[in-house]
Amino acid sequence: MPTLSDLVVRHTALDAADLDWLHSLVSDWQLLADLSFADLILWAPLLERRGPKVLDEPGAGGDQGWIAIAQMRPTTGPTVYHDDIVGTVAAKGERHLIDTAWNERRICREGDPDWSTGVPVREETIPVRRALPNGEGRFLGVIQRSTNLSSARTPSRLELTYLQSASDLAQMVAEGRFPFSGEEPILVRSPRVGDGLLRLDRAGRVTYASPNALSAYRRLGLHADLVGAELGRLTAALCYSDEPINEDLMIVASGRAAKETEVESGGTIVQLRAIPLIVGGGRIGALVLIRDVTELRRRERELMTKDATIREIHHRVKNNLQTVAALLRLQARRLQVPEGREALEEAVRRVGSIAIVHETLSMAPEEFADFDEIADRVIAMAGEVSAPEAAVTPRRVGTFGVLPSIVATPLAMALTELLQNALQHGRPRRLQVVVEARGDRLSVVVWDDGRGLPADFDLDSTTSLGLQIVRTLVEGELSGKLAIEPRHGGGTEVTLSIPLPTS
Repeated sequence: MPTLSDLVVRHTALDAADLDWLHSLVSDWQLLADLSFADLILWAPLLERRGPKVLDEPGAGGDQGWIAIAQMRPTTGPTVYHDDIVGTVAAKGERHLIDTAWNERRICREGDPDWSTGVPVREETIPVRRALPNGEGRFLGVIQRSTNLSSARTPSRLELTYLQSASDLAQMVAEGRFPFSGEEPILVRSPRVGDGLLRLDRAGRVTYASPNALSAYRRLGLHADLVGAELGRLTAALCYSDEPINEDLMIVASGRAAKETEVESGGTIVQLRAIPLIVGGGRIGALVLIRDVTELRRRERELMTKDATIREIHHRVKNNLQTVAALLRLQARRLQVPEGREALEEAVRRVGSIAIVHETLSMAPEEFADFDEIADRVIAMAGEVSAPEAAVTPRRVGTFGVLPSIVATPLAMALTELLQNALQHGRPRRLQVVVEARGDRLSVVVWDDGRGLPADFDLDSTTSLGLQIVRTLVEGELSGKLAIEPRHGGGTEVTLSIPLPTS
């Protein structure tokens, strides 16, 4: 399905600022759909880019028809459209209410319910206006609001409040006052209409409280009724009786600005989001959405504690490995047998490569590591132990990216072995690690221009401990493929093909 941006760029004459406004609108219009108990479809005018008309002129646009660029279904009532409408094109005159709302720049509610689908549907249209810095506006499209009337009944006080609030929001959309220009983006986990809703008057007093909103305040310690109370002072008294009042709380709870905040009392954490209602040039009140996020914040704290514990474990493992490496290095210095000293030095390098991975993981927020940093340190470590007369500096070409720890640890060890093997036995002048990500696989090629492989080399029968370790790591732990071949032009080329985890 094409995105809103794709449809706007390909089929309309809207500019980048218009597109940003529409993105802000559709990112937050679930609120309007839920308050309206209705489906929302955003229609944009199909215009020829070379046409002389501009969108600000009355009646401009819509000559070529309309295209549906976004759609939202309500969570508070039955939907009208079970199929996706986005991308549908409507000819001029095909949808009378859309044409009327656009041409007359007003909300259209006239007309009888439509029974063409076998279900009674009430159609309304709302012109979408973008506020401009000079105080004027630019009309961008029309919202079609479709209400399924099949389950219509006598509305309750809650439903009447929802519908009145929806009417006010629709008027704000038509006046270019919603979404809120210049405000901070709304969080993904912001309260929804069903979580709890308060309606405030201009003075910040509660005129209606939904049952869920009242329950949230009961958990904060409220024993009286919310209706008639000044929400800012009441909330401050419940949550900040012994400490300075949070200024954001007073702004949000009074409904003076479109912001969010959280309050806590008695172990209960409640999130508040204010939506000022500005109609006809003046603030008539506000909506405050409320959500009890106590359990959510508790789980987040548990995850943070767990994450900190894991990082501390990686840090301690790294320290222990470095201690082991230091002991092995000390033992190697005391050995008089060259073969034994060389074996211990190889063990030091292997332990060191694992320690590098754990050091990186100890600073990462999750069980993922930036492997480019690890690879560069492994390459530098290999270059430091190469023969001084060779003066070989291994190089990395390409990017590993971020890898999970289950891949990073064995890959670091394999890379250490391959570099060390090339430096010790190949005596190369050049040594490179070439990396390429191919979809869900990682290709790593380690090549050198050294002596090359023995004539009778066979990977399956080799007695090299380093190559046996590499093969076990690549094929056993990483489920990858290992190939060692003579390099064209001299030297050796080792290829690792490693599948990357999908999650």
